[in-house]
Amino acid sequence: MNTVQKSVPTLDIRRYDTDRDAFVAEIGAAYREFGFCCISGHGIPREDIDGAYEAFKAFFALPDDTKRKYHIPGSGGARGYTPFKVETAKDSQFADLKEFWHIGREIPRDSKFADVMPPNVWPDEVPGFKEKGYGLYTKLDQLGSRVLRALALHIDLPETFFEDKIDVGNSILRPIHYPPIEQANVPNVRAGAHEDINFITLLVGASTAGLEVLSDGEWLPITTEGDAIVVNIGDMLQRLTNHVYPSTTHRVTNPKDPGAARKPRYSVPFFLHPNPDVVLDVLPSCITPDNPKRYPKAITAHEYLLERLREIKLA
Repeated sequence: MNTVQKSVPTLDIRRYDTDRDAFVAEIGAAYREFGFCCISGHGIPREDIDGAYEAFKAFFALPDDTKRKYHIPGSGGARGYTPFKVETAKDSQFADLKEFWHIGREIPRDSKFADVMPPNVWPDEVPGFKEKGYGLYTKLDQLGSRVLRALALHIDLPETFFEDKIDVGNSILRPIHYPPIEQANVPNVRAGAHEDINFITLLVGASTAGLEVLSDGEWLPITTEGDAIVVNIGDMLQRLTNHVYPSTTHRVTNPKDPGAARKPRYSVPFFLHPNPDVVLDVLPSCITPDNPKRYPKAITAHEYLLERLREIKLA
């Protein structure tokens, strides 16, 4: 008997403008089944993605002492640099084999969110880091908004339902460096099995093997081709939609081939967050007799974020 390997679909987001009903049905079905979908046709120029990657790689190649100048103790890693082996997946005893940088939204310093959304820091040593990094941030923010329009329609909400809930979102662009793994049989993995905290995550550059998503008890590998970007549901949207859109467990595995393990891996996820004061209370349209309300207590996005950062040892 032939068994067909399930795979996360790739959908062209240009169809949202040309074939809306079918596209919304397909993207909704993908997220209901996998919590993941690959999005192509997004229009972000390849040179913008490559330019940002080059700037990020240049930063991670700096001496450790130089990078640590940009580590801000007590900030929960909200901005700047987080060193190697700090973040730890929830319920894991071993830290992830990665270091990363956080770029956040640029907001006026007299904004009501200024106390919870600190200013960005930028490395002086890498020319173009700010321009290329924040340029990619802006483009992924806009793409995420387009994806959320389709998801809103799929659950019978107005197309613009999310617009005023993400316009000052506490979103993060996270360039990640997974250094070469020199020893065999290390207990740590590049990223332990986890779910994301936010509304949706957009991952640029999942072309290198390692990313896997848990589906029906099986780990499915995800690698993209062409311009496709991986977009997955986070816990905040799962909570808001009463699990209609599931936040799926995923991980980044260590390569089995020693040669591949000795090569670095880079990835750049964009964590699209709601505005800090958005109240995460289950949407009435997502409550049915078969799917009763799972979260009796509402919580703000910022309160929820702090809870989760403590769990993964960033706060």
